[in-house]
Amino acid sequence: MADLNQEEWAEQLEDNKNAVILDVRTEEEYEEGYIPNAVNIDIRQGQGFIDELEKLDKSKTYYVYCRSGGRSAQACNIMGQLGFEEAHNLLGGIMEWEGEVVE
Repeated sequence: MADLNQEEWAEQLEDNKNAVILDVRTEEEYEEGYIPNAVNIDIRQGQGFIDELEKLDKSKTYYVYCRSGGRSAQACNIMGQLGFEEAHNLLGGIMEWEGEVVE
């Protein structure tokens, strides 16, 4: 589990063919704009969030973000507890993201 700044996150994401972008915001937030190819699973769903995580491939590398970095850090911790080997938190979240956003 690592906190990555924008540059590190984008670079690692680009180089990783095994990467999955995970947006842990609410569906409403997601619909306002998201990083291309992001999968949306709302961390506020509690057990529902964990159930959805359990369906994911734990061998992949996950790049996780939320609005400002708090919920995604929490999500990375949960993922670590569930046995995910690599989950990276985007510091500053989508609010500070300077890359492409689908609106």
